[in-house]
Amino acid sequence: MNYSVKATTVGNQNASIQIKQSKIDFGITAESSDSLPNPAELFLGSLSACILKNVERFSNLMQFDYYNAEIIIGAIRQEKPPKMDEIHYVLKIYSQDANLNLDLLQKNIEKFGTIYNTVKATCILTGTIEKITL
Repeated sequence: MNYSVKATTVGNQNASIQIKQSKIDFGITAESSDSLPNPAELFLGSLSACILKNVERFSNLMQFDYYNAEIIIGAIRQEKPPKMDEIHYVLKIYSQDANLNLDLLQKNIEKFGTIYNTVKATCILTGTIEKITL
């Protein structure tokens, strides 16, 4: 598989990424730091999207239903050299389904997630999955 995105900026302003039919604005100036995502937050958003995509994928393969899922990711940035050093996530799956096997789901996410495996190769990546019944 090959992937392609296009990102642009105008001098001393904000920037955007064009991906298929979507445009994602992001901040690169001090003025936008409170209103637009920065590159580190987009990176964590990509990891979030990977994990949520795999929840959907494995809900079909593992035959479980869920109402919704949400993920919260936190990261610690190392200063020298600058990089993400540790990332931790909490994935909450809202479901009444007895077929939801959290351990197997986590193993599948960790084994088959493209972004997940890319990130795990470069920093400490840990997480937990919780089932929330309503």
